[in-house]
Amino acid sequence: MIVTDPHEATDVIASGSLCAIPTETVYGLAADASNPDSVAHVFAAKGRPTNHPLIVHVASLDEAMLWIRELPQWAIDLARVCWPGPLTLVGPRTTRATDHITGGQDTVAVRVPAHSLTLKMLNELSLRDIHGVVAPSANRFGHVSPTSAQHVAADLGDYLTAHDGAILDGGPCDVGVESTIVLATGDQPVILRPGGITRKTITDITGLPVAEQGTDAPRVSGALASHYSPKASVQLINAEIVASLTTGGLIAFREISTPVGVTRLAAPTTIEEFANSLYAALRSADEQHLDVIYVVTPQDEGLAEAVRDRLGRAAY
Repeated sequence: MIVTDPHEATDVIASGSLCAIPTETVYGLAADASNPDSVAHVFAAKGRPTNHPLIVHVASLDEAMLWIRELPQWAIDLARVCWPGPLTLVGPRTTRATDHITGGQDTVAVRVPAHSLTLKMLNELSLRDIHGVVAPSANRFGHVSPTSAQHVAADLGDYLTAHDGAILDGGPCDVGVESTIVLATGDQPVILRPGGITRKTITDITGLPVAEQGTDAPRVSGALASHYSPKASVQLINAEIVASLTTGGLIAFREISTPVGVTRLAAPTTIEEFANSLYAALRSADEQHLDVIYVVTPQDEGLAEAVRDRLGRAAY
């Protein structure tokens, strides 16, 4: 069932069922974070390992602190500027954040998504004493993340229909890649997954350099070596190789010409367009039954870091 009214999505989640929800990053598969049975349905629908931690989506910083026990001042400053937005903070969990969310870890990941319909839904849920939803990407585990309601329906529509679930259609996602996950347990920010909030932005806001990730960093969503993968093989290439291609699909900036016999999947002009169109382009290749996708990888800093991260995992 596809709906456009956040009230309906609120009712679905409050009843214990699942609802795919729009965010600025990708569509998430939402369930009441305090209901272990509902969260179990998320793992079942996605085919997701139950020890893989989930991100709790909340309506505000105050509500985030129901899940995270404490944050350093730099993380609070970062949240006040970037929330709502594509930033996830990982901090020590409260007793509300149980093992079915954290994958048995002592930390929990939380964010405030930037989508008007989903924020309305989260605020309505708060009035019903539901103070957060888990919302991993609304697709089969490891596959390409959805950036439209139609993508969700293609992946999980049958499951949602069979289990009284719904899809809240909020249009296409603005950013197109998942949130930046920042570990907020120490004196400096640590990026556990690059995303829509860049390394420079974090440093500019906090006045702190981003520290390197240690070997004891907690597990987080989307960090497995192989992830975000279409059925087609993804091959990362340099621009000089494009002219020699004779088949397959191509994702590259617009100034790079498409050889005869190659299907153009995306031709962005900016890194923002590259990120925004990436997952739809990967899905389009599968819809066209292409065997291989060639991607000229963007080499800049900032958002390009997140794009390279996703492509590296898709090509693994």
